[in-house]
Amino acid sequence: MVRAEIDFIAAGGNRHPAAADWDHASGLLAFGTDRNIAIWDPLDSSHHGITALLCGHTDKVTVVKFLPYTSNGLIVLLSGSVDKTIKTWTQETTDSAHFVESATLQGHESSINSIAVRPGSDLFVSGAADATVKVWKIDSLESGRAEVSLLQTIAITPRFFPLCLALAALPSDPGALVLAVAGTKAIVQIYVSDPSLPFTEFSLRATLTGHEGWIRSLDFIREGEENGSDLILASASQDKYIRLWRVHQGEELPAANAAGTDPALGSFGKALSNKAHRFQVDDRSYSVTFEALLLGHEDWIYTASWRRSGSTLQLLSASADNSLAIWEPDVSSGVWVCTSRLGEISGQKGATTATGSSGGFWIGLWSPNGESVVSLGRTGSWRVWHHDPDEYRWIQDIGIGGHVKEVTGLSWAPEGGYLISTSSDQTTRLFAEWKRDTKRTWHELARPQIHGYDLNCIDFVGDSQIISGADEKLLRVFDKPRAVAVLLERLSHIKRLHDDSLPEAANVPVLGLSNKAVQVQDDDEEGGEVVNGERDAVDPASVVHKSTLDTDQPPLEEHLARHTLWPESEKLYGHGYEISAVACSHNGRVVATACRASSIDHAVIRLYDAKDWREIKPSLTAHSLTVARLRFSGDDRFLLSVGRDRQWALFERDPEDEVQYKLLSSNPKGHSRMILDAAWAPVEAGRVFATAGRDKLVKLWVGSQNLSEEGFTAKASTSAESPVTAVDILRALPGGAIVVAMGTETGRIQIWIVDSKDMATRDVVTLESRSSPSRSITQLSWRPRPQTAAVNGEIIAERDSSEYEELAVSSDDSSLRCFRVYGIGT
Repeated sequence: MVRAEIDFIAAGGNRHPAAADWDHASGLLAFGTDRNIAIWDPLDSSHHGITALLCGHTDKVTVVKFLPYTSNGLIVLLSGSVDKTIKTWTQETTDSAHFVESATLQGHESSINSIAVRPGSDLFVSGAADATVKVWKIDSLESGRAEVSLLQTIAITPRFFPLCLALAALPSDPGALVLAVAGTKAIVQIYVSDPSLPFTEFSLRATLTGHEGWIRSLDFIREGEENGSDLILASASQDKYIRLWRVHQGEELPAANAAGTDPALGSFGKALSNKAHRFQVDDRSYSVTFEALLLGHEDWIYTASWRRSGSTLQLLSASADNSLAIWEPDVSSGVWVCTSRLGEISGQKGATTATGSSGGFWIGLWSPNGESVVSLGRTGSWRVWHHDPDEYRWIQDIGIGGHVKEVTGLSWAPEGGYLISTSSDQTTRLFAEWKRDTKRTWHELARPQIHGYDLNCIDFVGDSQIISGADEKLLRVFDKPRAVAVLLERLSHIKRLHDDSLPEAANVPVLGLSNKAVQVQDDDEEGGEVVNGERDAVDPASVVHKSTLDTDQPPLEEHLARHTLWPESEKLYGHGYEISAVACSHNGRVVATACRASSIDHAVIRLYDAKDWREIKPSLTAHSLTVARLRFSGDDRFLLSVGRDRQWALFERDPEDEVQYKLLSSNPKGHSRMILDAAWAPVEAGRVFATAGRDKLVKLWVGSQNLSEEGFTAKASTSAESPVTAVDILRALPGGAIVVAMGTETGRIQIWIVDSKDMATRDVVTLESRSSPSRSITQLSWRPRPQTAAVNGEIIAERDSSEYEELAVSSDDSSLRCFRVYGIGT
């Protein structure tokens, strides 16, 4: 019986301040990644990473919020999306890391921006870009089913889009709720519910002014443990400041805070208004007053989150200035001060300011015990810090990361030791296993390319080079640096070869697109040449210290963006439009490339000799529209191309010249719709290849004895429920079967097992939907699985003999997955 389980998932977080939450009961962190929701345990000591992706939304997830402490003990997750819906998810009883969709709420007419909950309550509030706030109540809740009713719709006046909400109980009156609403105006609106009414209904009671920009985050906390203590509201804004507001019960106003007269505020002190906003609830008087102004960030502030540490309040803020700040009131004066600052403090903020690790922190969250914090950066990567009470400092730990846009291509290293993926987010990323003792987990170990164009395709050229194509007219070749080879050997046990010829490391020059090799020197070594007794100045960006590259764990985000780039060695010109496909022969000698085309003049396949990178003339012609995929046969004798003109073409290598290919056969009506992918069966199966098309078919073509005259005929086919966008064939014949993996436009994955002798179908297995991507699959690739992998007779990688095969899957939903597939040979 064929079955599959996920070995690892890589996906970057959505850049939205409300798109993540850390549940204090289960310790799980949920965050939006494209239209999915990722589940992750940041405090997992084994660093397993993402354990599940929840699929259900049809557009990008913008809000994720746990509903804590439900009456029946179920953990409930709320999510909002650009698709205008809110979904409720309940935790599965059999799998604590997975949630099932229990309800879909409709009513908003635009993207959901924020959700606010109150612990222990069955109420929650949502705000959307239709300038409304809706109040919801969970009537009943079971695993897999929830009934939710709409209690109230608030039309915001003056009209603005609510970007953030906060909900709490008023002091001395648990039945009365206070709701803070803010967004695309520089005001905070305070709504209060009347507990004397038989139903919950909020009305506007106060409008707080003072901010000078959009307000991105709101959060309430009770000042003391007792029920009647004041509420403190934090509001974080794009004006770079955080304001604190006090909600007080009583006719008398609270004592004026020292912050207003703080001399450090300068002119701000005079401009701070301490106007009291009063309102009545059930004969009780309440007031809202300005409490403090927190200064210190240098750019927009996206999130502000409270926690209580004993009797001390702490506020965590995340900003676009690449920092997290932790604020506490000074014990003696009561003035709020920044006690810790985490993040990128130096002037070097990534490989380039456009696409490096700069761009700010979008989310900051406390752990359940408050001893750890996490933040989401612009590149979709999560950073983790743990507090060391002995040294009273924060120490950064291993986080997770992934692509933030469509993953357009992937390729296994020839020995199968690691995987490289490329994406429309303009990055190329290297993933490999971190092997230590009995543990084995996947991590991003390098970021070979950070580009200025969306990347479309990638392949290996031999063992130590990669070639990528992007939305530009040229291709780029990169060499593996020694620093990455050492890291792969140390963490993944992949033996290094050709060490002397490898460059040391690389970086991206300012305003440049080409990765340049840089020197590596000892920490105490002085750089620069000595001329006339004086040492020349050295550009700090052109030198890397050895200690910087010496690490015994997966690199952190700052290290990935700066010190794991691969130096660019060649540019290949010739195409007139954006590159669409690239493939390298298995012997590493010939590279075939194609570009987007609408005419036969541009739909040519260009070949390059990998020895000297000269173009091999003439170009290969057969197609009239874009070539979607290029594939060399296992022995490199044939080159197969498929395209949007519905045909496949086969080119044969010249027996007297190993770099020359000529057209052998083509089928202009291979499919009734465009052909999107193709793959070769192992050479042991004969001349067999598969094609996948938008006509929802995958066909197996078998070559005759006399290829030049009789060519290839379709001997077997299978259909899918939607267009097939990706296909790959296992590089072995378990039990004499050809094993075809096929991926569809809707994200479904099927395993088609065919007898290699008579081409009869043995089985077709569809992987379960909850582990499959939610959008179109862009590429599939079986992991090369020799018992030992060798180059020039030297073993460079070993893989355990086991009962499963591994399948890598890239998708438009920004995820990269690796499945273990069991039972293929049975």
